[in-house]
Amino acid sequence: MRQRTRHKVRTIGLALGGGGARGLAHIGVLKALDREKIPIHIIAGTSIGALVAAAFASGMHPEEMEKRVESYLQSKKFQTSAIKAIENAHAKGELTLGQRLQSFLKNRYFLVQAMFKPGLFPSEELQEIIEYFVSDIQIEETQIPFRAVATDLVQGTQIVFSSGSLRQSVMASCAVPGAIAPVRDEDRLLSDGGIICLIPCSLVRREGADVVIAVSVDRDICTEKEFTTAVSIYQRVNDIMCARLKGYELAEADVVIAPEVGDLHWSEFSQALTLVDAGERAAVEKLDLIRSATPRSKRWFTLKDLFRPHPKSSHSAG
Repeated sequence: MRQRTRHKVRTIGLALGGGGARGLAHIGVLKALDREKIPIHIIAGTSIGALVAAAFASGMHPEEMEKRVESYLQSKKFQTSAIKAIENAHAKGELTLGQRLQSFLKNRYFLVQAMFKPGLFPSEELQEIIEYFVSDIQIEETQIPFRAVATDLVQGTQIVFSSGSLRQSVMASCAVPGAIAPVRDEDRLLSDGGIICLIPCSLVRREGADVVIAVSVDRDICTEKEFTTAVSIYQRVNDIMCARLKGYELAEADVVIAPEVGDLHWSEFSQALTLVDAGERAAVEKLDLIRSATPRSKRWFTLKDLFRPHPKSSHSAG
């Protein structure tokens, strides 16, 4: 007698990368996946990816996340925050002279602080943001299995949070070196997960995902760009190192969603709606690929895949 073959239900894992404000695009990705009823069986994140992943894993709907982001950005707390001051300093022409002067002075104040403190910004600011978006529960209590990645600065190793305080795990994963003081955890000194793992694809795979969806929100790396200052050269070297590190992780992904975030600075949270829309559009473009993805469909990424031609450059034959 012929036996019926039962198709194994795919376990879908979502890996959300770091990128500061650009990580708000993750919300748009989640909106599209939720609307299309694509289930997420495990979710992991690095830095702001951990924040968005934690909110989603604990039951917050993407639409609610978007509303909370809008509300927070309009609040006096954000408008007077250190992050807003940094954003203003990188604004392109829309500030008055008075606003620019105020921003300049605030930035100099924070730089002076950096000489005497382990972080530019008060840890309390980040803690308040986390408490606004993330439930005060244990990781074991999330509705979807959740993992966060941090870096132990003492041992130089990757730390994966799979139990304990959900908020504390996000705090450690989001502690950007130099900006937020590392989180002390017994003998460990924990900092941003992006130091060692920009997008936790391999972690999601190890946790049992058959299909890994990665969301990359790094700034575009353009080729044929001039580097005329020490700062621009240093930034370029850092971008290349990050691209190489990211490439290793993306090799474990079956589907890569890369919202068009351009070269937005990590502090430009005021671009929230634009970023959410970018994430949603990018996810919609990959829906067919997600639906048809199998573990065998994984493609291998190289560093070349991560570079885009500079928009001002043109190529001509011969």
